[in-house]
Amino acid sequence: MRTTIETISRTAERGERFTMVTAYDYTSARIVDRSNVSAILVGDSLGMVVQGHDSTLPVTLDEMIYHTRAVMRGAEHPLVVADLPFGSYAIEEDAVRAATRLMAEGGCQSVKLEGGTAVAETVRRLVSLGIPVMGHLGFTPQSVHAIGLRVQGRGALQARRLLDDALALQEAGAWAIVLELVPAELAQAITDRLEIPTIGIGAGPGCTGQVQVWHDILGLYDEFVPRHARQYRTFAADAAAALDEYTEHVRTGAFPGPEHASSWDAAAVALALSEPE
Repeated sequence: MRTTIETISRTAERGERFTMVTAYDYTSARIVDRSNVSAILVGDSLGMVVQGHDSTLPVTLDEMIYHTRAVMRGAEHPLVVADLPFGSYAIEEDAVRAATRLMAEGGCQSVKLEGGTAVAETVRRLVSLGIPVMGHLGFTPQSVHAIGLRVQGRGALQARRLLDDALALQEAGAWAIVLELVPAELAQAITDRLEIPTIGIGAGPGCTGQVQVWHDILGLYDEFVPRHARQYRTFAADAAAALDEYTEHVRTGAFPGPEHASSWDAAAVALALSEPE
């Protein structure tokens, strides 16, 4: 049975924490599906960790639909949320079209967008059309050139603005809000003021849930670990070692062996290879 928004909301109401992780394809979704993770975020972070860009900005709506569709084929149990990419919701009608396509063609259960009071009416419109919306405040990657890559909400004015933005999103109908790179004390205060779940990333332990990027926590970039992430495995190093072992076995003839070859009918092959009379 798939986790639902109601399931997560009830978990939060009981004071229990939950986890969310990014996934971008069928294979990663299948692995998450075998775990106790409650939700998958098909994030536009794929622009960096999958496509190799230096920001999320080049990711297109068609690409988000493609990756979401692949994740949905692999994930039977977690709730799946997909990002509306940069530029797809600047105008309300564009947001409706983009969110409708992302859910109808991608198959996800919710969309996520960045921004606070400025996008509240867009959130309200989407929710009125039956499109569940997750908000995103604090460091918002699509605004990296405007706000920089740094912690948000450190000053009194910024902190008040973030709280007002969170309340505006809740009032507009958002069912949850991601808080990214927000001081732990502020994230806790916002969480305490809201009736909907908060999901932290680099925002301390006081949020209702936590979200992390697949590649960060599994060590797929073993030379880089963001401060807000904990590396639970070092898969990049393990994978490179496995590839070296494979290469050495091929060079020495240890692989492939007879057990790795397809079976055959010796008589049939001999007949096929025989010289014609």
